[in-house]
Parts: sequence; structure tokens; C-alpha cells
Amino acid sequence: MPSSKTIADLKTKFLKPALTSHYEVDIPLGSLPPGVTNIVGSLDQADLNLSCMETSLPGSSLATFEVKNDYTGVTERLAHRRMYDDRIDFTFLVDAEKYFAIRIFEKWMRYIAGEDADRQDGEVQTTLDSNYHYRVRYPGTGSDTTGYRCMRGLKITKFEKNMRNSLTYEFVGAYPISISSMPVSYEASSLLKCTVSMSYLRYVMTELIPPAPATTIPPQSTKADEENTQELPVAQQNASDVIQSTSGRDANGNFGSGNIDSATGELMITTEQQLYNANVGDKVDPNSAIGREINALARGE
Repeated sequence: MPSSKTIADLKTKFLKPALTSHYEVDIPLGSLPPGVTNIVGSLDQADLNLSCMETSLPGSSLATFEVKNDYTGVTERLAHRRMYDDRIDFTFLVDAEKYFAIRIFEKWMRYIAGEDADRQDGEVQTTLDSNYHYRVRYPGTGSDTTGYRCMRGLKITKFEKNMRNSLTYEFVGAYPISISSMPVSYEASSLLKCTVSMSYLRYVMTELIPPAPATTIPPQSTKADEENTQELPVAQQNASDVIQSTSGRDANGNFGSGNIDSATGELMITTEQQLYNANVGDKVDPNSAIGREINALARGE
């Protein structure tokens, strides 16, 4: 049976999507071989990471093989290996002062190809010689600092505006394998971008997802459809309040002390006085015992 969803459920699930513009790239230039980092300045690390205007989160797949006839009429596909993407692309904005994004990756690729290495036979050659040749360096391992691969530290972090959730992809054994051509022309100027493709062995994803907050249902407050703008009745406007005063007016117009009714301005009498004067209840005989007692209480004796 299909389940019903409320508008509040749809807003919670679909109106808070992740955005592609919140990410951070970290290329650890300090982990590269000394032959590459000799052109790196003190601020170039942060500038290079900030200038990465486009990249992609990596993907992977599972390699499978077919198994037939284990079950009648069934062909199964069983996984035997996890396959990672063969490359990842980074697009950098090129600065006008150093062209650093172009220079650092060109330097890295020259180091990989061994173009800057000294020849063991002592022969002096330049890359402009017609018989120039080179020998590619050994890729190296995690403990080998002479290799050309960046074994650890190359990261892409995906986060959101509230900085609560994040996914960090760290690439193992990364190095550049191509630099895309960058067209220039005399037409309308545009930003110069450098796109670098890097190969890697695998990636490791680190999740930073806090637990979901406990959902509480706020109390439903009732509110009138229309606000009452009518004036209060006269009797309610002149609501009686007891006021302590030393000068008041009794029912006969005489001034005295006691409690005053704020609505009428009259001096309020006690219950004993009301019983004795037959204002409420049955009239009490003033000559009886209870009458004399009530009369005394009324006079304050």
C-alpha cells in the first residue's frame, strides 16, 4: 500500500539538497620531491588550493564474473575486485603574476620524465638537442622520497554551508599524467584555465556526519481567526477593585474609612453589617443574642 507524505516531510527531505559549490581541494606541495618544490613560495600552497575552480568527486565500480548453472536457469554475477577511476581532473585559474598552476605541474611532469636529471655518463644534453633522450624515474613507495608519486595528502573535502557534515576523499599514490591545452586568442578576453588530469592508486573516504538531532513536536498554539476589536461592556470596564482608603463614602453619602469599590466609589460594608441590616439573607432580631453579637462585630467591638 502506498505511503502518504505530508508537505512538512517533503520540505525536510527535498528542500535541503547538497550544493556543488561547497568543497575544498588540498594539494600537498610539501610532500612532493625536492626537485619539484624548489619553485614553491610561502603562499603558493594556499593560492593553488584556492584557485581550483572545478573538480569531481571520484567514483568506483566492482568487477564481476559470471557463474552459471549453480542454480537451474540462473546466471549470477559475483564481485571479485573493486575498480577505481583511472584519473581525476582538476581545473585551476591561472594567476597573472607567476602562472603558478601551469609551472608547478609542468615541473612535476618533467621530474617524472627525468628531463631535469643529471646523466650518469656525464654527457650534457638539453631538451632542444635533436638526439635528446630521457629515462623515466622510478615511481617510488611511501618511504621512498625520490619517487614521483604523492603517496598521501591529496584530498578533496565536500562540505555544506553550515560546516556540520563533510566527506573527505584522500588519494593514494597520485601524480599528474596530462595537462590539457589552453587556447588563447585576440577575441574577447576570458579567464585562463589549466586542467590537470591525475592518476592514483585508490582513494579513501572519511565521513564526518554528526548524529541527527532528536525531533521534537512543538506545541500547537491556538489563535483566533480574527482579532476582537469590540469594546468591553460597561460593567466589565468598571470592574470592581478593592481599594484601601482612610476616606470613603458610605451608602448614605457619609465619608468614612475602609474599603472602597473602585467601580462605584462607595464604601464597602462587612458581611456582619449586611446581615444586621438585612441587606442579604433573613433579617436578624437586634434584641436577640445573635443579633447583639452581630451588632457588636459590625461596630468593631
